[in-house]
Amino acid sequence: MPDNVIWFEHLKRGDVASVGGKNSSLGEMVSTLAEKGIAVPGGFATTADAYRAFIAHNDLADRIAAELAALEDHRITLAQAGSRIRAMVNEGHWPDDILADIRAAYAELATRTGEATPSVAVRSSATAEDLPDASFAGQQETFLNVEGETALLAACKRCYASLFTDRAITYRTVQGFDHMAVALSVGVQQMVRSDLGGSGVMFSLDTESGFDKVVLINAAWGLGENVVQGAVTPDEYMVYKPFLSNPALMPIVERSLGAKEIKMIYARDGSAVKNVKTSKAERAQFVLSEQEICDLARMAVTIEDHYGCPMDMEWARDGRTGELYIVQARPETVQSRAEQGALKSYAITNKGATLTTGLSVGGAAAVGPVCLIESAADIEAFIDGAILVTSTTDPDWVPIMKRASAIVTDHGGRTSHAAIVSRELGLPAIVGTGNATHVLHDEQHITVSCCEGEEGYVYEGEATIEIEEIALSDMPDTKTKVMFNMANPTAASRWWRLPADGVGLARMEFVVNNAIKVHPLALTRFDQVTDQAVRDEIDALTRAFPDKPSYFVDTLATGLSRIAAVHYPNPVIVRMSDFKTNEYAALLGGAGFEPDEENPMIGWRGASRYYSEGYRDGFALECQAILQARRDKGFDNIVMMIPFCRSPEEADRVLDVMAEYGLKRGDDGLQVYVMCEVPSNVILAEEFAKRFDGFSIGSNDLTQLTLGVDRDNENLAHVFRERDPAVQWMIEQVITRAHAVGAKVGFCGQAPSNDPDFAELLVGYGIDSISVTPDAFRAVKANVARAEQG
Repeated sequence: MPDNVIWFEHLKRGDVASVGGKNSSLGEMVSTLAEKGIAVPGGFATTADAYRAFIAHNDLADRIAAELAALEDHRITLAQAGSRIRAMVNEGHWPDDILADIRAAYAELATRTGEATPSVAVRSSATAEDLPDASFAGQQETFLNVEGETALLAACKRCYASLFTDRAITYRTVQGFDHMAVALSVGVQQMVRSDLGGSGVMFSLDTESGFDKVVLINAAWGLGENVVQGAVTPDEYMVYKPFLSNPALMPIVERSLGAKEIKMIYARDGSAVKNVKTSKAERAQFVLSEQEICDLARMAVTIEDHYGCPMDMEWARDGRTGELYIVQARPETVQSRAEQGALKSYAITNKGATLTTGLSVGGAAAVGPVCLIESAADIEAFIDGAILVTSTTDPDWVPIMKRASAIVTDHGGRTSHAAIVSRELGLPAIVGTGNATHVLHDEQHITVSCCEGEEGYVYEGEATIEIEEIALSDMPDTKTKVMFNMANPTAASRWWRLPADGVGLARMEFVVNNAIKVHPLALTRFDQVTDQAVRDEIDALTRAFPDKPSYFVDTLATGLSRIAAVHYPNPVIVRMSDFKTNEYAALLGGAGFEPDEENPMIGWRGASRYYSEGYRDGFALECQAILQARRDKGFDNIVMMIPFCRSPEEADRVLDVMAEYGLKRGDDGLQVYVMCEVPSNVILAEEFAKRFDGFSIGSNDLTQLTLGVDRDNENLAHVFRERDPAVQWMIEQVITRAHAVGAKVGFCGQAPSNDPDFAELLVGYGIDSISVTPDAFRAVKANVARAEQG
């Protein structure tokens, strides 16, 4: 084969100088990973030497250098320089040998595919892109559904010209690359008919936290450019990598439905592709099945293992055959080079009203004035240091993104090109709000918070931002386990680098309240929901699931699994639902299923609900979720915990109901704990220890019920004290008596988080574990170490 063109199967990843990062990586996968089940569409690449020959043949080098020099000296604008250079390239003529070689290769591709004029993707591959320390993703152009020799040659020339788009010139300047030292290879790759199927992007780690044991997948209908450019809000899936080797497991720990507003398909009006609105049915269903999600994740693991580093990949599913393909792979360039020795923690106080929400990118926060720009034609109006608000950010916006303090968009997912660039620039960004350009206005002062989990918040006004740098190297070892109190699954991976001993309290009700939003009985007894507006809202939330109860079970199992995945194999103690009746009633559809109680705090809550006919089928859904997380997803580190269990007889009834639903204590290693928050749990500690594997002291309720104080009554706040001698006696007693019969005791109340010195008191009593909020972890860990040393 001539030096101007090389087939993918003859390329390896070391050929970056010849065909650029993108094409050398495609060649590496075609030539080495096909036998491992990685399907990559075939094709060929023009060489960097062919590009240089084209530039020389048309005497362009000096002319391009002159334009760039004029730009550097501020004699012309970026737009003028880019436009003039691109025009020069597009007006150039092909050298005869290169022209013949491209034509011959395209004819060979037609023979290989059995198509007279195969449809191809024409991709730019720069010789300085996709390096471990600089991602040039999206800086040059890609052309889809290119068919015929004439169209192919024109697209190849446009790829050459795209080396000098405004965004590419700016990006090379920021990264310190010599414009004239970078050459361009063109990849010509057989199209996958994802216009009839789906496509997207995936990373072999969590792009926000750097947690390296998951694969993150975004998916949308149609061709993949909309996901890459952030033009749609895609589905998002996350898969736990260590369990993928077991084909019996489906370790999906995140599955959220995206709006998927549009899809890119083949055009019939003379252009190659076009965007159309998705159907209601497409918006209401997931792009990928659970099996396809896991199959793609396995491909990601295979590719990561081969390359030896975290990877950023694009995939496509052929709508005719259902086959999954990898169409691009490059090294991930943000988290893989992030500082590993310290963790920055951002906290927001004095925040105003929530104006809009979306997916958070970056984990930081920023304040400033809004600069709302809806068209790339108006980017010259951007004010340095402002918060960029726009409908969607594509690579054309890079020149101003680096001048912003934060970014907020209507559309896009966490793997969109805009999100990737925001991370590289170290900017907090909130994407996929759906309405930012409608509710925000120019010069409005706002706070952009990406430090509260995966949901990002735009607050009115300028809040106070506190930044703490947590060193990871100076954490002491302790005999007493220090664990986390955790509620929000999407925030769990934010703290994965802290050496916690697991989760001492995972609050199920947070997932129900924030992710599920619906009362479980409104799903199991939907026919009893009479309010039509409520019925419509429940229908909308459950539209992607085969039935309404499965929405509850799958969403809860996934949320709890995400917490369990971050801490596996350390225990994650999940407290079963502990809403009070007024809180249950506030859930969607809940009012019709809850009694009106004078004092819900000591009413129908916790264990008493689980065996009651008034809630039993709701508890069945909770048990099914635990079973799915442990058995189907593989997270056998989940420990169940029963709250507000008033008597040993009540414990027996709950354990019997659990066993009916497939959760028998001791089977498959299942441990069951009980909250110690009612004085009877202390008085009859030995009896409770016969029925449970351990106790977890909930100091708020134990203090309330020991002292007879309503913990929410501000007039009695001065009486509510965990350090009261009566409360301390209760704590010491349950630890001593439980240990005497071989049961473990942990402490999951708020006291050590608010008062780290309280941890020393617990160590003195012989507590087995202390569970605290992540932001208090370092102080409590240090105090525990001091207490153990005497």
